[in-house]
Amino acid sequence: MIRAACQQALARPPRSVVVGFDGFVDEMVTLVAERQSLEAFTPVPDIATFGALVSAAAGHSSLREIVVHDIHPGGCAVNLGDGLAALGNPVDCYATLGEPVHPAFSATLARFRKSVSWGREPGRTIAFEFSDGKLMFSSVRQLAEFTPADVQARLANGEYAASCRDAALIALTDWTLYPHMTGVWDLLAAEVFSRLEHRTPFFIDLVDPSSRSEADLLGMTRLLPRLESCGDVTLGLNGNEANILARLLKLPEAADAAQSAVLAMKLREVLGISRVVIHWTRFAVESGPQGNAEVEGPFCEAPLKSTGAGDRFNAGYIRGLTAGADPETCLRLACGVSGFFVRSARSPSQAELLKFLADWDSGSLP
Repeated sequence: MIRAACQQALARPPRSVVVGFDGFVDEMVTLVAERQSLEAFTPVPDIATFGALVSAAAGHSSLREIVVHDIHPGGCAVNLGDGLAALGNPVDCYATLGEPVHPAFSATLARFRKSVSWGREPGRTIAFEFSDGKLMFSSVRQLAEFTPADVQARLANGEYAASCRDAALIALTDWTLYPHMTGVWDLLAAEVFSRLEHRTPFFIDLVDPSSRSEADLLGMTRLLPRLESCGDVTLGLNGNEANILARLLKLPEAADAAQSAVLAMKLREVLGISRVVIHWTRFAVESGPQGNAEVEGPFCEAPLKSTGAGDRFNAGYIRGLTAGADPETCLRLACGVSGFFVRSARSPSQAELLKFLADWDSGSLP
């Protein structure tokens, strides 16, 4: 039944999505535990082991080798667009891609219907990948140039507004690393979103807001009802991000699927928005107008790549949402896209996603 619903959603014509505004160049790093030869080494396996190594170095000098094994185009907007484009959705991307555009983005941007750089220099992230997660260290000082005044000037040609008028959904990503993003959203609500002829839905991905002040976070949450007045807002969170908002808003934190479903419902009510989606590595939940939904994901013990998996989850979810699918189907598609990504280190095509979903149903996934 669920597989058939996914097939039906994917059979509907893919609709256009506008994504923005973060573009990053990501260096993918493995930390060496022991090197056996020029070609062979044992990696540090998990974050806890890495933490123990760091703690043991306190008060001493320490040197660890890293292996930079790839340089990727990154940023939630770019990764999300990549996931959507692979599924056939036309993507208009407005992001800090560099002026001129950094060459790391070339192959990805070629898949988009439109790409426009809204930044002199992209962000930079060094991503340490482990078997149980990732630690990302970002250089973002240049992103302070992304201000309401800068965006106001970029709106003058009407290109972004035209993309939004044509879109089935508008994605707003990476509030955390852009210090003026609340002001930018406020400007866009006034100058673009409130002037659209129909209620275009929004999908928001904050990115881990641990580094932002309580005052900044509260300011952002107070703006969400204004966006909701322009179109239905879906807030997508991973488990850590959901619990950060829970602590901020004095709500019970979540550790399992049942608790996450309750938290999603309470966040939706307190924030005054249409939907909240929370995803962990083993499951995902949603609370929305149609009630709560929960899906157990296709967990991968040894991911080939984890950085960007959450963005691919969002791509699958948005594909379902823009196709009018029910919440469980949206979550199933989201888990399918992210599940394929962590095993293959790339976004699936529609045909590849359908095969992955079939293998998942039959229990034959690696």
